[in-house]
Amino acid sequence: MTHNNRSTSTAEHRADAAQHDSARCLVFTVSDSRTLATDESGALMERLLTDAGHIVVARDLLTNDEAPLRTALETALARTDVDVVLCTGGTGLGSRDRTVQVVQPLLDRELPGFGELFRSLSYLEQIGAAAMLSRALAGAVRGKFVAVMPGSKAAVELALTRLIIPELKHVLREIRR
Repeated sequence: MTHNNRSTSTAEHRADAAQHDSARCLVFTVSDSRTLATDESGALMERLLTDAGHIVVARDLLTNDEAPLRTALETALARTDVDVVLCTGGTGLGSRDRTVQVVQPLLDRELPGFGELFRSLSYLEQIGAAAMLSRALAGAVRGKFVAVMPGSKAAVELALTRLIIPELKHVLREIRR
């Protein structure tokens, strides 16, 4: 298969996916220091998603504690009105950063390219070598898309505008095939 055929196929998949309804998203901010009032990253995520025509069915703040985080994720994944679960925060190397440890075992299929591209863009465009400290990841869980990204506003904007929003309907189409 030539590169042109792959591009045509991807374009056809995107065009087909674009005809589908908006994604219904649930946003979690994982932080020990923020409140919903001071959660600029979660608010930015909500705004970017709604500006792109998607629906944010809920936005919540969770602490860096594994059991409550796991319970919240399991509850979110069981909801029939949620297609996408997006988490910001808890992806670093700190002893309290537990989001990845909770989400990764739940994934049916991991999308390594998300973390790879996020770190590459972050390295090139934002923070240089410190990008290697991020454990951003994404994948499919029970027919839903789940992504985990760092908690900074810059990281959320990068992940949403450059990776997630442009491909979200396409990702959901592929997960549901």
